[in-house]
Amino acid sequence: MIYDEIGAYGVSARGFPAELGALPAATPLALRLNSPGGSVFDAVAIYNAIKRHSGTVTVWIDGIAASAASYIAMAGDEVVMPENAFLMIHDPAGMVMGSATDMRAMAEALDKIKGSLLQGYAAKSGRLPEEIAPLMAAETWLDAKDALDLGFADRIAEPVRIAARFDVARFRNAPPALVESSADAQGAAAMEQEGEATTAEIAVVVSYEGPGDGIEATAGSDAGGGAPAVPGPSSDPGVETLGAAETFDADTVLPKDAAPAPEADCIVVAANGADFAASVRATALTHARAVVDLCRLAGQPQMAGRFLERDTGLDDVRAALLATRAEAEPDISAAHPQPGRPSGARPWGDVIARTFRLKG
Repeated sequence: MIYDEIGAYGVSARGFPAELGALPAATPLALRLNSPGGSVFDAVAIYNAIKRHSGTVTVWIDGIAASAASYIAMAGDEVVMPENAFLMIHDPAGMVMGSATDMRAMAEALDKIKGSLLQGYAAKSGRLPEEIAPLMAAETWLDAKDALDLGFADRIAEPVRIAARFDVARFRNAPPALVESSADAQGAAAMEQEGEATTAEIAVVVSYEGPGDGIEATAGSDAGGGAPAVPGPSSDPGVETLGAAETFDADTVLPKDAAPAPEADCIVVAANGADFAASVRATALTHARAVVDLCRLAGQPQMAGRFLERDTGLDDVRAALLATRAEAEPDISAAHPQPGRPSGARPWGDVIARTFRLKG
């Protein structure tokens, strides 16, 4: 199963072949694939490991097989795609910093890598590399029917629910429906990471306003991560305490001395728990879309997933994006000479005066 990115931070070329090699020879292999891609070098190594396997290999694209993951899928003897799955092929990309010579060397390396990928796609589809190259250059997203027509898939299966959550907004031609569902999934994941907070119960917030004031019980979400502290029972035997089994309305104001017993849970059962859950979900999805939009506008769509995992506020997201942009500004230093006179250079008049003074 490959339900992650390809590379050091997900399924690597070291881990997968080791697991594959532990299987008995000629064992039929069913590979479940749902990945946005990653390192092309790891993908090539995994592709070759699968091709070396002597057993029959069936690749199931359970969600998406994008970028490097689509190349891994081509290693299967049979590729099965549910109706709602996607496969994406594009040109390899990389980053380099240096001189024009370095840039040209990177461009040549990317051309060679593309040629290698083309051979894999052509071998699976039966099409000429010249037919596939334009599809890669255009970053082509294929649904199950398109992949079947082009020869990248062998069979279409019933639609399945996509289990993994990935940020596909970083790709320039990702289908809008897939981008939206990905943002929804990331929002839901962020909401789950906050903990399984109560949806049918809302903790009571008890506030003390000072001597002579009453104790006001108001319904609100338990943002503090624990039950609020409440005083113990009054020492006056004539005062009736509120037992654990008793309930009261959210706007009830209790007398000053009427406090819950120590063992009381002090919980208001919310009649509209379903509405509350829907509201929380809508808020989380709105926040997720805002984070994704900010990252895309800043040219850093890959950062959205990390922000959502950490439940970062929008102000902190903006600050982090600005800091990232500042770090990406070109380094103006002595190693990169700029036009004009250096800041430490002396005026020609000073140089001439000093020269003649020393010789005189």
